[in-house]
Amino acid sequence: MGYRFEEMFLRYEKLAYVADQIFEKTKAEFPKEMTCNIGCSDCCNALFDVSLVEALYMNHHFNRRFDGEERAAFIEAANRSDRTAYKIKRDARRRSEKGAADEELLVSLSAERVRCPLLNGENRCAMYENRPITCRLYGVPTEIGGLSHSCGLTGFTKGKSYPTVHMDKMNQQLFALAVALVRDMESKYAQLSELVMPVSAALLTDFNDTFLGIGEASEEDGGDQGGGGE
Repeated sequence: MGYRFEEMFLRYEKLAYVADQIFEKTKAEFPKEMTCNIGCSDCCNALFDVSLVEALYMNHHFNRRFDGEERAAFIEAANRSDRTAYKIKRDARRRSEKGAADEELLVSLSAERVRCPLLNGENRCAMYENRPITCRLYGVPTEIGGLSHSCGLTGFTKGKSYPTVHMDKMNQQLFALAVALVRDMESKYAQLSELVMPVSAALLTDFNDTFLGIGEASEEDGGDQGGGGE
């Protein structure tokens, strides 16, 4: 792979650090409400997508960290998870085509349960240090698409006002990183910055130069980025 991602990864890690600080601040201010503890894996069964930069970041660290039978086991789990996520998204798309409201679909998708392929036998994340921002903020009251959400296992009371993370703004920052990355790579695929995918696809995808549309890669060879960006 010709392009080096170190600088972009550093920029992403700064955003991840901000997310960690928000989590710790909320936990300090609302210790009774924030019930997150080691061994609780509720957030590890949520259905969500990661941005292009997050996918590249996770893929990079996954490939550096795991090999042999351990890697094969995670890949097998990722394949299972990816098939489940695909079916759920396919059904949601069909419902949307039949006229289901966006709010209805968001509520429905937020209730889906898909086990993260990185969740090990001890119900702990195998890549905790490199987990996505959505995972870092799980448990904190959030709002996305105008809908408020908090983990059902926390003690936050419905109807009361709490400091809330607006995920749309956070996602805009992740998108800005992706736009900058696509520009810096001089990718042939301008819309690559819009790509999102489940964690499972981030582990399974081969982010080579052809996929990224850089260097001598042709559109015929790399026009389909795949990766679950539905």
